[in-house]
Amino acid sequence: MLRPFLGEKRIVFFLLDEFSLHAISGALTVLRLANETSGRTVYSWRMVSHAGGSVRSACGLEFASDAPLEEEMKLLQTTQRPSMIVISGGHRKATSSREIDTWVRECALRRIPVATLAGGVFIPAGAGLYRGNRWAVHWEHYPAFAESFPELCAAQNIYEIDGDLLSCAGGDAAFDMFLRFVEGDLGSPGINRICEIAMVNRVRSSGERQRLPLQIKLGITHCGVLRVIEQMEENLDQPLRLDKLAPASGLSRRQIERLFLQYFGRTPGRYYLELRLEKADLLIKHLRLPITEIAVACGFVSGSHFTKPYRSRYGRTPQQQRTAAMGESALPSSGLVGASAAV
Repeated sequence: MLRPFLGEKRIVFFLLDEFSLHAISGALTVLRLANETSGRTVYSWRMVSHAGGSVRSACGLEFASDAPLEEEMKLLQTTQRPSMIVISGGHRKATSSREIDTWVRECALRRIPVATLAGGVFIPAGAGLYRGNRWAVHWEHYPAFAESFPELCAAQNIYEIDGDLLSCAGGDAAFDMFLRFVEGDLGSPGINRICEIAMVNRVRSSGERQRLPLQIKLGITHCGVLRVIEQMEENLDQPLRLDKLAPASGLSRRQIERLFLQYFGRTPGRYYLELRLEKADLLIKHLRLPITEIAVACGFVSGSHFTKPYRSRYGRTPQQQRTAAMGESALPSSGLVGASAAV
């Protein structure tokens, strides 16, 4: 049974440059099917961009916006103000501005829920909003987000709905998050019907992690080895010695060394180093922090101690990698400008 109809909800999608078409199409599909299955217009939506006109998505397709941000801001004073705004990020160049920050803050002040898709998560975070809420951040951008906003409760979950803040990592997670959003109006039968039409076999919960479980990703099932890797990933900034990793795994130091050579063809120390270098590479590409700070944040004692293994791994020095990344997109000096998730 449908819940009492309380009036049409107006959803405003703010399109950032090179937004994820995958994510926004998932969100729009849920809203469209919600209207179709309920036989009424529960949701309407409009597209807004900074200057109006068309916006290029990450895959290169142009998407027409209905109005510039300046016009949308005026609607906050009218009965046409949005019921929710969606900051739609994507692959890169997710830049903020004084106008965007002012609009998002005004919406938050009026208790208009703010949702983010993919890299759009950097906008409300950079505007100083929702300090006590949970945030879902794409794994590729999690290191940069955590460095920019260490005070925020961020997680690599597929999405989070916490009060007036809704955030998702992008991609298919947008479909899941919007299913939960419309459940408040249509109930479980309504979202089940949407899933049937969209041929979705289940609704994922917000607590699910984005990346493949380690046993699937790595193709191994040895619990002791998986526990060692989990500890490594949790301690990239202050690497643990092997004798500290061993007790929780139930393995001896010699067993760990033998199993890593068997499964990965490298020592535990080398595997740990590559995890730290991967985090450093993401920070170099997505933040304009000093290289030395990035080195320390990834467990290296100095920039010089970091440069040699990084160059050996990626074929470039950290500065050369940053220069190449800057040729592709603008890097943020803080969370106000966020590179978006490649989804």
